Amino acid sequence: MVIKVFVATSSGSTAIKKKQQEVVGFLEANKIDFKELDIACDEDNRKWMRENVPGEKKPQNGIPLPPQIFNEEQYCGDFESFFSAKEENIIYSFLGLAPPPGSTEGRIIEEEPTVPNGDVSGEENKTAEETEKSEATEANEVHTEDNVEAEAESAERVTEEQVIFFMSSSSSLLSF
Repeated sequence: MVIKVFVATSSGSTAIKKKQQEVVGFLEANKIDFKELDIACDEDNRKWMRENVPGEKKPQNGIPLPPQIFNEEQYCGDFESFFSAKEENIIYSFLGLAPPPGSTEGRIIEEEPTVPNGDVSGEENKTAEETEKSEATEANEVHTEDNVEAEAESAERVTEEQVIFFMSSSSSLLSF
């Protein structure tokens, strides 16, 4: 499967150029095979891209702007979708590719196997021990939050004491 990135090499928009560079640079850096297809110089590429971007993904004027990303004939998304997938570490899923062994996305998939209905397997079948552990964790989190609040209050008091000390020191300096 080849990832197709539709770009405009002669775009006058610096925003479009930056988005294209970010997509292409990311794919190159991660050694993901892709083909860059220019819509500015090739009318067939421009026509194919415009026809194959789903209607709900097209802007109000109906003309999708580059970069647009496909896996063969399957639409993956535009720059915003790409950026979101990259930030969430699900870029391989976004591109319709299997994550490489040892990748963060691969570990996430291995740790959270899903069942056909999309639920995380084993979620409903928690043992009593797991339930107790999660309740203990929640109690620790509440305790930690209480400690943070107490420390913040303590810090405020120290600050007030320091201000009072500073003010009294300042007034004695002024009397000289």
